[in-house]
Amino acid sequence: MIDSPTARQATQQVVQVERALLVAVETPGSPWDAATSLRELAGLCESAGLEPVGEISQRLDRLDRNHYVGKGKLEEVKDRAAVDAIDVVVFDDELSPRVQKAIEDELERRVIDRTTLILDIFARRARSHEGRVQVELAQYEFLLPRLVGRGGVLSRLGGGIGTRGPGETRLEVDRRRVRQRITHLKHEIDEIRQHRKRSSERRRRLAMPLVALVGYTNVGKSSLLNALTGSEAISANAPFVTLDPLTRTMTLEGGQEVLVSDTVGFIAKLPTTVVAAFRATLEELHGADLLVHVMDVTDEKVAETNAVVHGILRDIGVHDKPIVTAINKVDALGAAAADLAAPPDLDTVLVSAHSGAGLEQLRARIESHVNSASTYVAALVPYDRTDLVDLFHRRGQPLSVTHLAEGTEIEGRLPTRFIERFRPYLIERDPIFEGGRRR
Repeated sequence: MIDSPTARQATQQVVQVERALLVAVETPGSPWDAATSLRELAGLCESAGLEPVGEISQRLDRLDRNHYVGKGKLEEVKDRAAVDAIDVVVFDDELSPRVQKAIEDELERRVIDRTTLILDIFARRARSHEGRVQVELAQYEFLLPRLVGRGGVLSRLGGGIGTRGPGETRLEVDRRRVRQRITHLKHEIDEIRQHRKRSSERRRRLAMPLVALVGYTNVGKSSLLNALTGSEAISANAPFVTLDPLTRTMTLEGGQEVLVSDTVGFIAKLPTTVVAAFRATLEELHGADLLVHVMDVTDEKVAETNAVVHGILRDIGVHDKPIVTAINKVDALGAAAADLAAPPDLDTVLVSAHSGAGLEQLRARIESHVNSASTYVAALVPYDRTDLVDLFHRRGQPLSVTHLAEGTEIEGRLPTRFIERFRPYLIERDPIFEGGRRR
């Protein structure tokens, strides 16, 4: 094999990793301390292909209006960047275009912020057309105000982190064309929303209950989806592996089928551009009958991540839906798992997607909530309406089926939305089953 200069250059480009210095400010309103936030930021950097080689933090009452950190701390950042041969300085909050430019002028190095980093990871992970459209829209809406003072061309932002992704081939454009592209992408997002709305309506007609897995990024939602449904969704120990909602079917103990949907993970300081662009995806949660909040028992800041998740659920208007909490990864505790306190209520379950521990209890809680939206019915269905008998078997919980001369007598629990279809054939009788047992 010929080792040409071009081939060597290409190999060097592939393996070269940019060195990053991480900077955070801890304020009274911060979700948690700077050290914890910097650990999370380092994980984001690694997912984006950066090598975090140093950290600097500062406590302030508020972010510095001109340089994010104080003047003295900025000098420390500048000195550290020179000593450690830093390629890019990453800040742990979203920077305004003015502040970002001022910092770059002072440091004479490329500067990116937390939002740019998250968008870059999203650009790497988006696989479906829907995901790519949503990421591209978020990229453009974030980058547009940053064209000001840079010649109006996105190429002036430089290459690397923050300029790759689905929109990469369109980044060499002016502000007018960016605005046109944003308008076009928003139309596509609206079409996606309409498609999702139609899918939700079809699901409602079929009465397939929808269970949505929600939680902080990298808590094991995809692994739990696989464990519950037997699917093979991609899962990994990295943030934002799942961007596109993935829905699979799960059969409950009573035979009823439900849909289980994995959703994009949440994170502290989730950029508003991401929330807006992923509105169509997040609206899937509005159609859910039940939310399963997945938490990582090994996370030292589990209380804080729990608060972040519930805050985002409030922001998107689904916090009042029924919620079952699945505390995941109990297998990682080993013998220490025996010391865990008992769950505070029936709707909190200790599970392990890896070992399967607690999955039956979780399914039972899901079934309990699904059944709360159903009622006990008895019907004598004529033989020319076998479609209704089939519907009862697929969407309800038939507990007694008898074939009589007049038709099929069927009794059990049925989602209330189907009662009208059976109305002409309902019969009056006391339930012969209570709590799953014959009276």
